[in-house]
Amino acid sequence: MTFDLSKIVRPKIYNLEPYRCARDDYKEGVLLDANENANGPVPRDLAGLNLHRYPDPHQIEFKTAMANYRNRTSSFKDITPLTAENLCLGVGSDESIDAIIRATCVPGKEKIMAMPPTYGMYSVCASVNDVEIVKCPLVTSDNSFQVDTEAVLDTLKKDPLIKLVFITSPGNPTGAKIETSRIEKILQNWDQGILVVDEAYIDFCGGSTAPLVNKYPNICTLQTLSKSFGLAGIRVGMTFTSKEFAKVLNSMKAPYNISSITSEYALKAVEDDAFTAMEENAKAVNKEKQRLLKSLTSLDFVDDQYVGGIDSNFLLLRINKGDNKLAKALYRKLATESAVVVRFRGTELGCEGCLRITVGTPEENDILIREFAKQLKALASTC
Repeated sequence: MTFDLSKIVRPKIYNLEPYRCARDDYKEGVLLDANENANGPVPRDLAGLNLHRYPDPHQIEFKTAMANYRNRTSSFKDITPLTAENLCLGVGSDESIDAIIRATCVPGKEKIMAMPPTYGMYSVCASVNDVEIVKCPLVTSDNSFQVDTEAVLDTLKKDPLIKLVFITSPGNPTGAKIETSRIEKILQNWDQGILVVDEAYIDFCGGSTAPLVNKYPNICTLQTLSKSFGLAGIRVGMTFTSKEFAKVLNSMKAPYNISSITSEYALKAVEDDAFTAMEENAKAVNKEKQRLLKSLTSLDFVDDQYVGGIDSNFLLLRINKGDNKLAKALYRKLATESAVVVRFRGTELGCEGCLRITVGTPEENDILIREFAKQLKALASTC
């Protein structure tokens, strides 16, 4: 296979030159180049935060630390190590998804592939960009929710207008990590577009595909600080990809999309002790996940097998062999009477009668288990 990025990215975007300013060359001195307010921010008690200056547009320190961490924890051998040049940052993964679609797909003509059940923002971003979605469902018959590799490759062979393939690993709402061998098989047999692996939950199971971007030029791996790092409020998403495609994405992004305050907290998240804390947090979540699984699947009217996988920070449980009416009623009762909010997912492919339950703190999980059992018993008695 011969992958040519210049034939995948829209020509005017491929040839974009990144926005540059004087601050790219000179960062110190009397700064009168960017039309900032030199008198400082309002209100005045923010003066010490330097918010009257534009933020760093490149975030090299953060990118380098994250690249080094993924190199250090990689199980892949003989792959060129990741560097800051392999990354582009976005305001959450959602901005990254939108940027990749805009970079590659001609509106009203070219397409993306999604694999239901999956994350809903792929559809939203495709619609916003006037890009058609081709759906190739995950394998649901055996409860694996793995990629149907042969069906994917067959569809890609028949439809050359598909430019992007989105895989969520671990899946949302399925919680199942996609086998790396399936991902590599697609990469090895398709060179007409880019495979995007969305790894928002990867630190709860390990085995990131991020290092593969220096082995295969046709892969992007998306990650975020929202889940395992517990920093959903600062909105940082990361795209790992080839240096060539990262340059394209960095050229088309807004120059100051990562704010100064976001950058400050993101840098704290990639200190060595913070990585250790994140790993410990993920282990604690996984321990609680097993406790929740045991407690909830022991209840009457809850199937004793989880749906999909347990590779993320949530469970997907099926109520009464796929009873959507009972599952939705339980969802509403938990929210309105028990003040416990979970997510009804019964309308998703292969998820009939399912509730998605995020793993909380031990105290929150105690409340969930108690209220779940109480409300389910009350509802079942009226059926």
